[in-house]
Amino acid sequence: MPEQDSELTLSPEAAAALAEAAAQEAQVAEASSDANQDASAVTEQGEASGRAEFDQLKAERDQLLDRLARLQAEFENARKRTEREQAANRDYAVGSVVEKFLPVMDHFELALKSSGSADQLRSGVELIIKQMEDVLRQLNVTPIPAEGEEFDPRVHEALGSVERPDLPDHHVAEEIRRGYKLRDRLLRPSLVRIASNPKQINE
Repeated sequence: MPEQDSELTLSPEAAAALAEAAAQEAQVAEASSDANQDASAVTEQGEASGRAEFDQLKAERDQLLDRLARLQAEFENARKRTEREQAANRDYAVGSVVEKFLPVMDHFELALKSSGSADQLRSGVELIIKQMEDVLRQLNVTPIPAEGEEFDPRVHEALGSVERPDLPDHHVAEEIRRGYKLRDRLLRPSLVRIASNPKQINE
C-alpha cells in the first residue's frame, strides 16, 4: 500500500480563493481603521466647534452685561441731574417771589417802629396792603370779586345768610375773607354771607 503524504495540498483554485478572502479581510480592517480615525477627527472637530460657540456666547453675554451696567449708571446719573435741576428751578422760583415781598416786609417793620398816631398807622398799613396787592398782581394773583356779586359756589364759600332787602336775593352781602385766583386757577374761595331778600322770596 503506497504511503500517504501527511501535508494537505490545496488546489490552485482553493489557494486563489483563500488569498482573495485574506485580501478582502485586510481591506475591511483598513476601512474600519480609517472610519475610526475619521470618527475621532469629527469628534475632535465637534468639540472644538462647540467650545468656540460657547466662548462666543460667553463673550456676547459679558458685552450685554457691561452694556446694561453702563445704561443703569447713565440712568442714575440722569435722574440725579434732573432732581438737581428741579431743585434749582424751584429755589429760583421761590427766590423770585420772596424778593418781591421783601419791600413789603421792610414797610411793615417801619410801621412797627413808627411812633405816629393811630390814624397815621392805619394809613401806613393801607399803603402796605396796596403795595402787597401790586406784588400779587405782578405774580398774576388777583382777588375774586365778592360783595354785591351773585353767589357762585365755584369761587364763593357761604358761611350763612343775612337779611338784606337792599340786595337781590342770593347775592353776596358780606365778604369775610377775600379769595384769590392764580390766572384761572382757584387758590382759595372767598368766605361770604349771602343776602336773603324777603320781598323777592314772597314774590
